Amino acid sequence: MALFALAVSAAPASAPDDALIARGAYLAKAGDCIACHTAPRGIPFAGGLKMDTPMGAIYTTNITPDPDTGIGRYTEVDFARALREGIAKDGHNLYPAMPYPSYAKVKDDDAKALYAYFMHGVDPVKQPNRASEIPWPLNMRWPLKLWNAVFLDTKVYADKPGKDATWNRGAYLVQGLGHCGSCHTPRGVGFQEQALDESGPAYLSGAPIDNWFASNLTSEPNAGLGRWSTADIALFVKTGANQHASAFGSMTDVINHSTQWLETDDANAIAHYLKSLPAAGGSGMPPYHDDPHGVPTSLAIPANDSGAKVYATYCMHCHGSNGRAFAPLLAPLVGNPAVLEPNPTSMINVTLNGTQALVINGLPDAYPMPKFSSVLTDQEVADVLTFVRSHWNNASTAVSASEVVKLREATAHAPK
Repeated sequence: MALFALAVSAAPASAPDDALIARGAYLAKAGDCIACHTAPRGIPFAGGLKMDTPMGAIYTTNITPDPDTGIGRYTEVDFARALREGIAKDGHNLYPAMPYPSYAKVKDDDAKALYAYFMHGVDPVKQPNRASEIPWPLNMRWPLKLWNAVFLDTKVYADKPGKDATWNRGAYLVQGLGHCGSCHTPRGVGFQEQALDESGPAYLSGAPIDNWFASNLTSEPNAGLGRWSTADIALFVKTGANQHASAFGSMTDVINHSTQWLETDDANAIAHYLKSLPAAGGSGMPPYHDDPHGVPTSLAIPANDSGAKVYATYCMHCHGSNGRAFAPLLAPLVGNPAVLEPNPTSMINVTLNGTQALVINGLPDAYPMPKFSSVLTDQEVADVLTFVRSHWNNASTAVSASEVVKLREATAHAPK
């Protein structure tokens, strides 16, 4: 950090040029800063979003340039230290819900552009920060210094030798500003990401988070991206849907506020990097085999199977009798990685609570998944998901009613 401090000024001598602010605005979208630092129906970047942690709820902070309640008094050095080391201007440690272990990789020029944007491209908002709901003594911050000493790698991203420029650009975006590992990498006993880049076998292999399961982004052939082409991945990054799947849960926010705005070259770079990751996670089952000429499951007549009955009544009209739907307009269930994922959390959650619409270039998705929490019983949800996960060569695990009960209770009071 001392070396970085020599590379930036202690305070801006004058307003930066428009190009630097515009670059910072682009990078803020790449980092999806608005998603965490904006409360539901709140003012952008003014903070107040509630985030549940194992120790209690915390609230995101105001990062507008208001001098009293925001970051208006931060110097460029202060800003970079908070961004990359998780240390606020007054010296207190930020909780690693702020993905500074990923942002530590952000290069100097990009940190400078981000600072220019937040100081000169964002309107100041006077909104005091909310105290956390973590009880004493768990709310003491000094243990975070020990956490950082053990788990924080402060090295800025450096291009990997032997890799082309596109791969390195994709790796930088995924590992750094995109902070994909914050959701998609399993956590260890200290709530740390088990790996921060492809050198760790758990990196981006999927993880439970906020009553969802963040998908496997490795080349695992069933629950991961092994059957996706580079073009498939790039299309998903830009639109949230492709021939294999559609975004759901918090990934919808990522698409709506962040990745759809990436330059095409950056979206392609991310796809190129993700496609290079070796397979990890998943079920260990043989690779999914799609058989478009196989005998489709018959739903034309009433079935004895409860799951088939529920599917025929509530699901078939959108997803089709053969589970193929009309991708990318409507998500297919045949070979869908979320269907093949051993952990059924996302399938249960999206069935109970639906998902918000993807909004691409200002146009909302015409057919977002509706919620069925008030329509289907716990057993019916379990039955229909078991049906989906066991038909059309999906060969995934069954879902129990007790798993549905747990998710229903956990999401009953979630903010809408």
